[in-house]
Amino acid sequence: MTITPSQRTESDTWSDTKLLYALEEVVETELNRHLGVAKEWMPHEYVPWSDGRNFDGIMGGEAWAPEQSKVTEIGRISLIVNLLTEDNLPSYHHEIATMFGRDGAWGTWVHRWTAEEGRHAIAMRDYLLTTRAVDPVELERFRMTHMSEGFESDNAHSMLHSVAYVAFQELATRISHRNTGKESGDPVCDRMLARIATDENLHMVFYRNLLGAALELAPDQTMRAIRDVVVGFRMPGHGMPGFERSAARIAIGGIYNLRIHHDDVLMPVLRHLKVLETSGLGPEGLKAQQELGFFMGELNSQAVKFEERREALLARRAARAAS
Repeated sequence: MTITPSQRTESDTWSDTKLLYALEEVVETELNRHLGVAKEWMPHEYVPWSDGRNFDGIMGGEAWAPEQSKVTEIGRISLIVNLLTEDNLPSYHHEIATMFGRDGAWGTWVHRWTAEEGRHAIAMRDYLLTTRAVDPVELERFRMTHMSEGFESDNAHSMLHSVAYVAFQELATRISHRNTGKESGDPVCDRMLARIATDENLHMVFYRNLLGAALELAPDQTMRAIRDVVVGFRMPGHGMPGFERSAARIAIGGIYNLRIHHDDVLMPVLRHLKVLETSGLGPEGLKAQQELGFFMGELNSQAVKFEERREALLARRAARAAS
C-alpha cells in the first residue's frame, strides 16, 4: 500500500469508516498471505481419546478427583483460564464484526479468524475432559458464568484501538498457551497447545502488519491508540470467576507475568513496528509516543521488582519443602 503525503496530512481527521476503506487493500493482502501459510489441522487428532471414561451422573461412571489429572496444579489453573477465554468467542466475534464489518476482505477475515479460533476451545475442552485434567462440573459452571456476562472490549474507542489491542493480545495469548504447555507436565498437552499457539502467532502477524500500515497511514491517530492500549492493557478473560487469584498464581508460576508481558509481548511488537522511533509525528502523536516510552520504562522497573519478589517467594517455598 502506497501512502501519499496528502493522505498523511489528513490522517488525524479520518473517521473509522474512511480508515476501514483505506486499509481494505492491506487486509486483502494480509488475508491472502495468511491463507497461503495457515495449515489445516484437526482438533480430534490432539486428544488421547483412549484415556477417556465415563464420569458420574447419568452415565454412572467415576466421579472426578484431583489425583486423576496428569497436569500440574499451575498447568490446570492456566488451562482453565485459557479455555474460558476461548469460550467467549461469540462475544469476540460480535465485537470485531461490529467494528470491522461483514463485507469485503474485512468480513472474510472476521469469519475466517472466528472459524480458526473455534478449534482452540474444541481441542482444549476435549483434552481436559478426556484426560480428567479438570473438574467437569466446576468447569461448566465457570463457563456458564463467564459467557452469561459476555465480553465488552476496553478498547472500543475506535477501530485503531481495536486493531492495536488484538495485535498485542494475540501475541499474549500465544505466549500464555505455549508456556502453559511447557509447564503442564504432560507432553500431549504441550503438543496441543503448541499447535494452538501457532494459530495465535499467525493471527498476531496479521494484526501487527495491519497496525503497521495504519501507523504509516494515520501516524498520530495510531500512535495515540497504541499508547492507550499498552497503558490500559488487560487480557480478555479478566471478567471470569476468580481471575485475579488465578492470574497471580499464573504469574508466580512463570506462565504469564509482568516480565513476560514487557519482554515477550509488548516490546516485540513495538520494536517490529519501530513505534518508539517513528518520526514526523504531530504534537499529539509525539506526546503519545513520549508517554508510551515513559510507561514502558516504568513497566520494566515494575517487572524487575516483581521478579525479585517472585524469586524470594520461590526460594522460601523451596526451603520449606527441603526442611
